[in-house]
Amino acid sequence: VTSSEHASGQSKAQTEGLTSRIYLVSQSYSGSMALKTGVAVEEYLRTTFEGPDREYLDGAVVERNMSDGPHSGAQTRLIEIFYEIRKRCPLFARAELRFRRTASRFLIPDVAVFRDQVPAERIPAEPPFAAIEILSADDRYGEVMAKLAEYSQWGVAHVWLVDPNRGKLY
Repeated sequence: VTSSEHASGQSKAQTEGLTSRIYLVSQSYSGSMALKTGVAVEEYLRTTFEGPDREYLDGAVVERNMSDGPHSGAQTRLIEIFYEIRKRCPLFARAELRFRRTASRFLIPDVAVFRDQVPAERIPAEPPFAAIEILSADDRYGEVMAKLAEYSQWGVAHVWLVDPNRGKLY
């Protein structure tokens, strides 16, 4: 969590207060490595994190794996591909956009694809047309599969898994 003043007006003292109440626990993808206590949704939404943004799963702030070279390259290439497709078909890709799946669950796919237009909301509550997860070296199979299943259960029409080290798309 950053200690500088946030755009939301959060002070260093507020940030340090959140940090002091968060501790590491191990879970499965009801969360992988979770930074947890009973963190309120409002507190999660106004917190700025160092490194990758965090997901919020039923009161747990869940750390996402740090992107590595192959992950970052695949993410960049997917955004470029969808940019080119957009010239012929109304598909819009966004990297690492927070989604409100429920009042207590916020998911962040590596790439989200929208049909027709990008939602106007800062944090969309409707599922994207496609959710794409890109494997990183530290990802665990069970956690990734659970996240992909959650996207599907939410109503995401296309759920993709990219393995940049093998050059595969599932």
